[in-house]
Amino acid sequence: MNKTWIIGGLVLVAAAALGWMNYGPGSRTATTANASVNVPELSGSTAEGAGLFKQFCVECHGENGGGADKGPPLIHKYYEPNHHSDQAFIVATLYGARQHHWQFGNMKPVEGISEDEVVKIITYVRAVQRANGIK
Repeated sequence: MNKTWIIGGLVLVAAAALGWMNYGPGSRTATTANASVNVPELSGSTAEGAGLFKQFCVECHGENGGGADKGPPLIHKYYEPNHHSDQAFIVATLYGARQHHWQFGNMKPVEGISEDEVVKIITYVRAVQRANGIK
């Protein structure tokens, strides 16, 4: 067997193992606790977004987006703007999303919500993310 193939295979196995340790199912339980989520002072559309979040999102994503038994924490590096854009949040909320980071199953579309309401929720989530070091 070619040395390059062996080294390449070992690198892939090591990368997969590191990814599993950092992002695998074991990490889900450590990040779903919401007790450590810091919430900044809210006003305007951010405060409005907090109310809409409680109405439409809290059941699955927990208080302040800290995660719950039904859904992942949104206050997590997976959901930082350069990984999941605002548009990705809009699409997931209005049309649903396939499971890809967590073991909660597919996200169904949120019924009875408008795109304008989703934008206000995103404003709130992004403010809470920034307050918790997610840029």
